[in-house]
Amino acid sequence: MRICVIFNPAARGSKARHFRRHLAKIGGQSALKATAAPADGRRLATEAIKDGFDVIVAAGGDGTVNEVLNGIGDAPEGFERVRLGVLPLGTVNVFARELGTPLQLEPAWDVLRRGRERKIDLPHAEFLATGRRTYFAQLAGAGLDARAIELVNFSVKRRVGPLAYIMAGLRALVEKKPQVKASANGASFSGELVLIGNGKFYGGPFEIFPAADPRDGLLDVCVFPRVDWPTLFRCAPGFLLRRKLPEATVKRFRVASFELTAEDAKFELDGELAGPLPARFSIERERLRVLC
Repeated sequence: MRICVIFNPAARGSKARHFRRHLAKIGGQSALKATAAPADGRRLATEAIKDGFDVIVAAGGDGTVNEVLNGIGDAPEGFERVRLGVLPLGTVNVFARELGTPLQLEPAWDVLRRGRERKIDLPHAEFLATGRRTYFAQLAGAGLDARAIELVNFSVKRRVGPLAYIMAGLRALVEKKPQVKASANGASFSGELVLIGNGKFYGGPFEIFPAADPRDGLLDVCVFPRVDWPTLFRCAPGFLLRRKLPEATVKRFRVASFELTAEDAKFELDGELAGPLPARFSIERERLRVLC
């Protein structure tokens, strides 16, 4: 089993420092490829497939996973040829949590070395204006969610971690929010926040999509008609104590394909800003091979 590990040598934080201290061990059991610029992980993943690697490991957070995932998609028959692994070194590591990957480096590396494969669904978003397709591993969001990511101060994020997203979310909360419409099978739902899941988790250990199954061929969609201070106060106790949402505040549906439209709104994929709506979201059943 030939393993290629793609990582950001400039990443900060205790997990990244711990990873660098183990480079000799990991490098003795795999090939290490360091990124040199934003989005470089995508190029390196495509090159790794051409070089004949069987496993490509994203060592980083959900943004790194997204880059590597799309690099696999750029290669001819990439998803058929390689398996994706994760070393969770990021701030939140939602996809690693969904896979059940340990959040500590050594046991996570042991999981990858054992090479247990599982096939899961592969979602993607298609920009309706251009036809460009982008894959995502775990989650997507539009409206307030994407606006909060757009407002994140990354120097603050390096200092305070996940708190930076909360601070940005509170800033987005007081802005005027566009209505985002989700349409599928002749029905539509509108709201100020739409979240899309290929698994149960969002924002860490929070089960925003409790019925989600990454192998059922369906995307779970959660629409918040309004996102304001009263909504926040209704959601906060259950969200913080039970890590779940009060169902009275949201509308849900499960579907294999749907569209999001809005007058002036953007969307995010795996915690990274993707671009403006409109977009079509679809899923390919059990196409992604992962180690977990």
